[in-house]
Amino acid sequence: MEKLKLAKHLINFIDESPSNYFACINTKNILNDKGFIELFETEEWKLKKGGKYFVTINDSGIIAFTIGSEKISKSGYKIAASHTDSPGFLIKPSPEINRKGFNILNTEVYGGPILSTWFDRSLSFSGRVFVESDNALKPKKYFIKYDKDLFIIPSLCIHQNRGVNDGMAINAQKDTLPLVTITDENEKFSLKKLLAKQLKVKEDKILSYDLNLYSREKGCLLGAKGEFISVGRLDNLAALHAGLMSLVDNKDKRNTCVVVGYDNEEIGSNSIQGADSPTLKNILERISNAMKLSFEEHQQALANSFVISNDAAHSIHPNYLEKSDPTNEPKINAGPVIKMAANKSYITDGYSKSVIEKIAKDFKIPIQTFVNRSDVRGGSTIGPIQQSQIRILGIDIGSPLLSMHSVRELGGVDDHYNLYRLISEFFKI
Repeated sequence: MEKLKLAKHLINFIDESPSNYFACINTKNILNDKGFIELFETEEWKLKKGGKYFVTINDSGIIAFTIGSEKISKSGYKIAASHTDSPGFLIKPSPEINRKGFNILNTEVYGGPILSTWFDRSLSFSGRVFVESDNALKPKKYFIKYDKDLFIIPSLCIHQNRGVNDGMAINAQKDTLPLVTITDENEKFSLKKLLAKQLKVKEDKILSYDLNLYSREKGCLLGAKGEFISVGRLDNLAALHAGLMSLVDNKDKRNTCVVVGYDNEEIGSNSIQGADSPTLKNILERISNAMKLSFEEHQQALANSFVISNDAAHSIHPNYLEKSDPTNEPKINAGPVIKMAANKSYITDGYSKSVIEKIAKDFKIPIQTFVNRSDVRGGSTIGPIQQSQIRILGIDIGSPLLSMHSVRELGGVDDHYNLYRLISEFFKI
């Protein structure tokens, strides 16, 4: 796909994916349009060479794959893994609070957002809602993307907080609760009532929900040359999008290629749809089994496999150059970033780095390297967590960002295109 078209496609994908659930829904829509067949874990899998398939895990994780012509035990699995979730806020059960007629909602922080960036913005909510059915194990399920400017988290004015520009501690239980409406002091806004009206169900039939806040501001291209991508949830929907588009655009039929969108990376991956679960291990076993591989051949396939753990990376910041390593200084639009750490918070080693360096060299894809300053403790991602579940060699990479974990992040048009190119060429080797 052409560079600018890919960037605009990414922005639209993110705008239409205000929650992990809609990231999966929109991924499914792209896969369906490209002729992929949906599989279900409760059914027998009948796969064939040349086939294109996908399966969702608890609505917020997704795995898509194509079966190549070469025997998997020899070619291995070519895997690009990312995640569907981003930092923010979840709405708690029984969330309604009335303070002097101001109706606010009780929320809980999810992951590690930059809390200050959520103030004074138009917000709404998205997620899934469960409604009573005749079968307790199979409630009715609705996905909702409330398309209205509904909430706002108002700042305290500077006249009542004179030290605000000197830095202030934000209390997540007190300071970040969104305002939704004003009513009589004895009347409470009802979230369930709003949900019932929107979904056209009876209020007393609503059993539970998984809902998050999202910013209503649309993404855009900006910069003097239109070179920047400004939008929320670049971490990590940009990585999911790059892997997805590389898979659906791949014309090479030899390799068996897999794109994974885990959930819950921002909170440790401890869920059945997270990297710290047997999800990928089980799915690969089912693929091998459906393709008539023996246990021994499946183990050979894993030994011949390679995984790109794809998550956002840090660009150097022009206002805080001292925060970066002095000899490894990745920046926006200078290429995808190989992430390394001596403590193995990233899985990159000399071997896996050489693999990606060779692909980048052969296809003239710019590449960069990130390591933390030695006096700064950095983050981690799905790479090492996934390796604790399944023994596949691999690497951690990502596109460089500014404002990571802000409600609105900044990336590069060139970087997203080159990440797409890198994964595309990886699928062909």
